[in-house]
Order: sequence, then structure tokens, then C-alpha cells
Amino acid sequence: MTEDLLRQPARQVLRRAVPADPGFGVYVHWPFCKAKCPYCDFNSHVRHSPPDQARFVAAFRAEITHMRALTGQRRTQSVFFGGGTPSLMEPATVGAILEAIEAAWPLDRDAEVTLEANPTSVEAARFRGYRAAGVNRVSLGVQALDDAALRALGRMHSAEEALAAVAVARAAFERVSFDLIYARPEQSPDAWGAELARAIAEGCEHLSLYQLTIEEGTPFAALHRAGRLVTPDGERARALWDVTQEVTAAAGLPAYEISNHARPGAESRHNLLYWRYGEYAGIGPGAHGRIDTDDGRRATSTERGPEEWLTRVERFGHGIVLDEGLSRVEQSDEYLLMGLRLVEGIDRTRYARLSGHDFDPGRVAALREEGMIEALPGDRLRATARGFPVLDAIVADLAA
Repeated sequence: MTEDLLRQPARQVLRRAVPADPGFGVYVHWPFCKAKCPYCDFNSHVRHSPPDQARFVAAFRAEITHMRALTGQRRTQSVFFGGGTPSLMEPATVGAILEAIEAAWPLDRDAEVTLEANPTSVEAARFRGYRAAGVNRVSLGVQALDDAALRALGRMHSAEEALAAVAVARAAFERVSFDLIYARPEQSPDAWGAELARAIAEGCEHLSLYQLTIEEGTPFAALHRAGRLVTPDGERARALWDVTQEVTAAAGLPAYEISNHARPGAESRHNLLYWRYGEYAGIGPGAHGRIDTDDGRRATSTERGPEEWLTRVERFGHGIVLDEGLSRVEQSDEYLLMGLRLVEGIDRTRYARLSGHDFDPGRVAALREEGMIEALPGDRLRATARGFPVLDAIVADLAA
């Protein structure tokens, strides 16, 4: 059944032309949180006193100016405020950063501007301010609609508060997404299906649904090693994934990426830019970027520590600590790794152009015979529903 459900979205996606140029976007990282979730390995930091937002705005402006000198003229299709918890920023801070981006890389008239938010009542009250500042899409970190699960995940809101925030967001924005984490300890497929159906009933256009992953260096990793946190085994995890595909597809939110589901036309344009291997400038502490210069594609990353980043920007005009050229092999590997996450798959012609060669015919034939990948119109290749759960192995096989 899951095979049929995923094949239909692929046809729907490919009715719309996949752009030859994935475009240019800007990622802005706000590194602060009220508390550190025990599963999180993102670059997020808790401070006892609020950061000086005016000082950070000045640093963001300086780094944007520096990055503009590296990229040259561009038009911006999408901006994404991630974190951390960007909804801890004042709306005026968001507005000032958007003004600086607009001055450096003018925004398309229909540019997507997303802000991640935590669904607490205090932050939800700011939503209209963010809308006035230029944000037109919000992504809420709901994570669960079960109070016991939320407490176990270290979240500071209840399910009721989360749903109230979703309602406020829908009143302020035309485009709303929220995240849920599944494959939690002792979670059954039936319970997850019911929770997912409840989430879909909120009427949002987009859902990001992530299996709980144990990341090194997190409190959850220590609990997992000690046997105090037991996640579903492979068979149960696959059953939960199958339920995810079936419930979302039946509700009109099919998968368009391995963990992301949307009504047709409501896909995250910014994330599509990543997965299609577009160009993006990374601004702020710990932000990564991929930019095209006269010397070819470059990978950039900035200082992770917020205060250290701030000091570097004030001294040098930017916080970049890594700026290196990417070889053809590195670019083609990144394109393969990102693009095969998508239901629309990858363009084999573009892969060959990046790498200098096509895939090994024998490897492609073997993976197709095993039902792991399939060909699509337009010389495209994608993972099947059977292949998605073992995508890393497919990527490694094709890239070898």
C-alpha cells in the first residue's frame, strides 16, 4: 500500500516542472533558546540574561554586507530564520535583518520568508508583529500532541498550548507548518496514527515529521547508552514510517521529501532549495552556506559560539571560520545526498555535469532490480518507498 501512496505524489510533483536553477536563499541563525532539549544537537545556547539584540542586529548587517561581496548580485527566493529559537527575537529585530537582506540581495515579489517558533503563549503573541515585519510563513516546533511525551522530550509547552499557538499562527499567516517527532519510546503505530490524524485536523498545509534520532553528545545519548531510553527497533520504526505515509497521503499531504509532507503547492521553498542543491548564504553563529563565486562553489561556515561570533564580526566584519572550494566529486556527492531525499529525485544530467561522469550502469541496474530506485521522466532517478528507509546505503552505493 505504501508503494502506491508514494508513487502517486511523484507523478503529481513532476506535473510541475522542476526548475533548472534551484535559486538563491538566505539562512539566518538565531542561536538562543530558553532551554536545551535533551535530544537536540543543534547550535543552540541558553543564557541567563537576554542577549543585546541591537548589537546582534549590527553584526548580522555586517556579515550580510561581507557575504554580499562574496556572492555578487543575486535575487532572493527564500529567507529562513532558524535556530535556536528565532521567536525569541523581537519583531523589530527580524524586520531590521530582512531590510539588510533586501538591500544586499533584493527579494522576489513572492519570496518565502519563514520563521521557526516555539508554541508558547508568549511567543505566539508576537506572530502578528513578525507578519508586519515581512515574515509570511511560520514553522512551529510542536513535536508532540501528548503531554507526557512533551515532558519526556523536554518541551516547555503543553499540547493545549501548542494547538492554541497553531490557531494564532493560522490567523496571522497564510502559510503554517509544524514539526512532530515520532518513533518515541513505547509509541505504537496505532497511537502515532491517531496523534498524526489529530495534527492534520488542524488544517495546516505542511508537516515535518521526524523519527527520533539519538545524537551523540546529547542527554538522550547518555540515557540510551545506559539503557534508560529505548527507542523502537527497526521493524517497529518501519511500521511507524508506513503509518506516517498512509495517514498523510490519505489526508492530501503526501510526502515530497523523506520527512516532509505538504498539500500540492505548499512545499517549503527554502528547504527545496537545499535539497535541489541551490545556492544559499548562511548568516549568524554556526550558519552554513553554499555560494557560487568566480572560483566555483564554496562551502562556508561561521563561528558557533554566539559571543565569539559577535566578537569576530565586530573585529573582522564577518564570523566566517571556514571558506573552502568544493571539488566536482564533493559537489556531486552533496547533490546526490540531498536530491535523493526528494520524491522528485535527481536529474542524472546535472549529476553527470557536476561529477564529470554518469552513474555506474551496473550499480543502477542492480538497485533497480532490487526495487530500491526507479527512473522517472526527464532522465530523473529517485528512491522508491522501499528504498527511502535505507537511503544512506543507496547514496553510498551510487556514489562509489
